[in-house]
Amino acid sequence: MTDDPNAAIGCVVDIGQLMQKADHIRDDVLRVAVANGAGHIAPSLSCVEIVTALYHGVMRYDPEDPEWEDRDRLIVSKAHGCYAVYAALADMGVIPMEEWNRFYTDTGRLCGCMERRPQWGLEAGCGSLGHGLPLAVGYAFGARQQGRTYRVYCLVGDGEMQEGSMWESLQFAVKHRLDNLTVVVDRNRLQAMDFITEIMDTGPGALCKRLAGFGLAPIDCQGHMMSDLVAALESKSTSHTPVVVIANTVKGYGVTCMESVPRFHFRLPTSEELECRHG
Repeated sequence: MTDDPNAAIGCVVDIGQLMQKADHIRDDVLRVAVANGAGHIAPSLSCVEIVTALYHGVMRYDPEDPEWEDRDRLIVSKAHGCYAVYAALADMGVIPMEEWNRFYTDTGRLCGCMERRPQWGLEAGCGSLGHGLPLAVGYAFGARQQGRTYRVYCLVGDGEMQEGSMWESLQFAVKHRLDNLTVVVDRNRLQAMDFITEIMDTGPGALCKRLAGFGLAPIDCQGHMMSDLVAALESKSTSHTPVVVIANTVKGYGVTCMESVPRFHFRLPTSEELECRHG
C-alpha cells in the first residue's frame, strides 16, 4: 500500500511494455482455456488490452495487498469474458498460478463466470448480464459517502448495454455526480451468436447518442491500440459525471480465424486454427 492517495502502484508506464504484457496475457488465456476446454475465449480476447492497461498502467492497485481499502476497483460486468482478468491477476501473483491452471476443472475454484473472491482480486460476482454496473455504481456511491478517494472501473459489453438495469444505473450515477466512476464499454460489435446490428442496435452512433441523452460524454478509442486506450482510461470528468470510454475492439482478437466470427462466441479453436495467431 502507499500513503499517496494518487499513486499508481507497480504500474508499467512504457507503452511497449504494456503491449508485451498484453501479448503474454492473451497467450496465457489461450493456453489455459484451450487446455481445460473452457469456451467464451473470444469475448475474453477482445478485452485483454483493456484489462492490461487498467492493472498495469492506470489503476491504483497493489498486487501484494489486493484487499487494501483504498485500492481502485475493477468490476467485470461482462463476466463471461473474465479469463483475461484471471490471467492478469495470476501473472501478478494475486491469483495463485496453480488455481489459474486448474480453471474450469472439477478441482479448481475459478469458474467460467466470475465469483467474488476479494483475496484474489475478484471484486464482485457477476454472470447474468446487467448486474455489474449497478454494483459498480453502488461501490462508487459508497466511496463518495465515506469520503474515500478510490476509483471504480466497470468493464461492460456493448450487447450488455441493451439491459435496462444499465441505464437505470447510469441515470443514478449522473444524478449523484459520481465522477469517481469509469465505465469501459468493450465494443466488439457482437453479442452471443450474432452481430449487434442484427439484434437490436439501431445504427451507427446509436450507443453514443443514448449516452449523450443521459448527460454523458463518451470517449471513443481504439481498444487494441495501447497508447490510445491508456489516454482514454486516464481521462477524468470535467462535469462531475462518470467517465464512459467506448473501446472499439475485435472479438477473438489475436487469432485471425476467430476474429469477429459469431460461431466462436463459445466454440473452442482447434490446434490448427490456433496456428493463425498474431499479436
